[in-house]
Amino acid sequence: MREHGGNLIVCTGIAGMLLAAPGHATDTTLPAVQVNAIRMDIPPFDLPASLSVVAVAPADAGLPGVNLSETLVGAPGILARGRQNYAQDEQISIRGYGARATFGVRSIRLYVDGIPATLPDGQGQIAHFNLDSAERVEVLRGPFSVLYGNAAGGVVQVWSADGTPTPVTTLGINAGSNDTFRYSANTRGTVGAVDYNIAVSEFLSGGYRQHSRVLRESDNAKFGVDLGKQRRLTLVLNRYNQPTAQDPLGLTRAQVDADPRQATAVAGQYDTRKSGRQTQFGAIYEQSFDAGDQLRLLAYSGQRRIVQYLSIPPGTQQNPLQSGGVVAPTTRYGGLDARWTHRGELAGGGYEFVLGASGDYQRQHRLGYENFAGDALGVIGRLRRNENDNVDSVAGYAQWYWRFSERWALLLGLRHDDVRFSEHDFYVTALNPDDSGHANYAATTPVAALDFRPTDALRIYVSYGKGFETPSFNELGYRSDGRAGLAFDLRPAHSRHLEAGAKWQATRALEFDLAAFRSDTDDELAVATNVDGRATYQNAGNARRQGIELSLTGQLADAWQISAGLTHLQARFRSTFFTCLSAPCAEARLPVTAGSRIPGVPDNYGSLRFQHGRELGWREGLTLSGVGSVTVNDIDSQRAAGYGLLDADVSYTFALTSSARLQLSARVNNLTDRRHIGSVIVNDGNGRYFEPGPARTWMLGARLVF
Repeated sequence: MREHGGNLIVCTGIAGMLLAAPGHATDTTLPAVQVNAIRMDIPPFDLPASLSVVAVAPADAGLPGVNLSETLVGAPGILARGRQNYAQDEQISIRGYGARATFGVRSIRLYVDGIPATLPDGQGQIAHFNLDSAERVEVLRGPFSVLYGNAAGGVVQVWSADGTPTPVTTLGINAGSNDTFRYSANTRGTVGAVDYNIAVSEFLSGGYRQHSRVLRESDNAKFGVDLGKQRRLTLVLNRYNQPTAQDPLGLTRAQVDADPRQATAVAGQYDTRKSGRQTQFGAIYEQSFDAGDQLRLLAYSGQRRIVQYLSIPPGTQQNPLQSGGVVAPTTRYGGLDARWTHRGELAGGGYEFVLGASGDYQRQHRLGYENFAGDALGVIGRLRRNENDNVDSVAGYAQWYWRFSERWALLLGLRHDDVRFSEHDFYVTALNPDDSGHANYAATTPVAALDFRPTDALRIYVSYGKGFETPSFNELGYRSDGRAGLAFDLRPAHSRHLEAGAKWQATRALEFDLAAFRSDTDDELAVATNVDGRATYQNAGNARRQGIELSLTGQLADAWQISAGLTHLQARFRSTFFTCLSAPCAEARLPVTAGSRIPGVPDNYGSLRFQHGRELGWREGLTLSGVGSVTVNDIDSQRAAGYGLLDADVSYTFALTSSARLQLSARVNNLTDRRHIGSVIVNDGNGRYFEPGPARTWMLGARLVF
């Protein structure tokens, strides 16, 4: 496969900048957007940080609204890659943080309506994100991410819309390639003092690859209650149910070349699959006071249950310390957050001060079973693991924004986190001793920024911050010396983030952003060994992620919109360390030299979308995306080639009555039918690094709004 991704991105960025000439844009003003990215009332244009605010309207592009990546076109810095494997969730990284995650989301903080979707140990998931009820996605990058604590290499927040004054109901259906269907319903409105936004959906697909069928249900409800006297209560209920998601596993290079749609043979032999269910509830109380102060209280609680069948052979499980081939954790989680905001004046300039504290808990009962019974494979067998993995996290934070002159503003922040891990082992035998233990991690993370406003249309800023990331329970789970117990010798990674940027409103309807950044990490986490189907981790020394981001968003002309983002990123190890290449490998002996690329991170990536049309009638769109090559393991023995993709969509909206309309849409993804690797499994011990992306696919949709 030839590598065209980098050239496509460069051309995309140049074309977008040329089209940004003022003569092409209308006099329309960019809409004012209220954001919650840094817990302060600062417009995005005035914020001295890299923030993308993306309106959620996947149906306008003929998309089904299943994956978060559908909404992120044009947002720089963030890379969301569909695995074509709903047993492992999307692969998301921000400026190179999170790329090592083999499942779920690591190194990035996730939130839905202010409720954490990242557990206190740093492991997160986005499967329960409901885009039918969503209004916008906020992506915060750079130094100010550290104000969210552990594993905040970036922050992604999804915000549901408030209920509408007049009730509106939307019914949708999508059907497409690979036996893919999605049904959805959303209703929004107001009854008395209560506004509501309720969404339900069902998604099922046969999958692009063999053994990748999925069924997923997603429900989300948000209620806003006006309590009077400047008081408001918001209630959020969320349910996610995925009774089945087959796992086709990754492929070797030879398998990809032979047939990219195939599944690994052991996937069928062991019927590798995953089921998951989650329910959660959150309540947010807000009260404003006449003096300009505000109180905000958040409480949330939830439960998540997962059962996953792996392809670990029975012979491997003869080791008495092996925890089996079926993973079955049940996790209860929740937390509180209290925040006080005060606004006033100092030396003739307005300021805003935030003081807050939070506490989060994670109570995980983790069971492990053999994945065989007699000669039957892919079934639950004997118990091999029984433990409680608990995490308690407490934090305090303060932020201060002061516009001390007409053209200058200062933003400061400070956070302290204390995270305690504890394991209580109940599976104790003569050959498997008690693994119980605990570890504490603590860090204080400051951040500061200075903002300069030379004109009303231009902002220039510089910011600096420090962050940290503890190992998650998935990385603590196994010791590299092969003995029982958790790897409590692992240290947290500490990082230093520096950013300089500019924001320019070329017209009142078009904005161009530029940011240059550098992040240096000490005690970077990396793979140490691979043996008996388990990976262990080590602190690998220092790493650096640095680069440039460009984005262009808004209107080019009447009924013409553009959203473009380009990222150039260099992610490199800066210390030499030793690692393993393939299993079994009980001792790290292969050198990774200083200057080597961090796997899973492309040097260039970006996306661009042009869209033409209005609310009624025809609407057409083109989406270009490109990703440079990525190395798949620490020693850079193989790479996935870069690629560029072109998607096209068209829709027509009919006005049925004064209040009802029908939208019909059609979309073709990968219009040029390009073979490509959609994502990679970093440091896979079996050499099955590659997850092929789909060939040309189509999707039809219908949406009734009344």
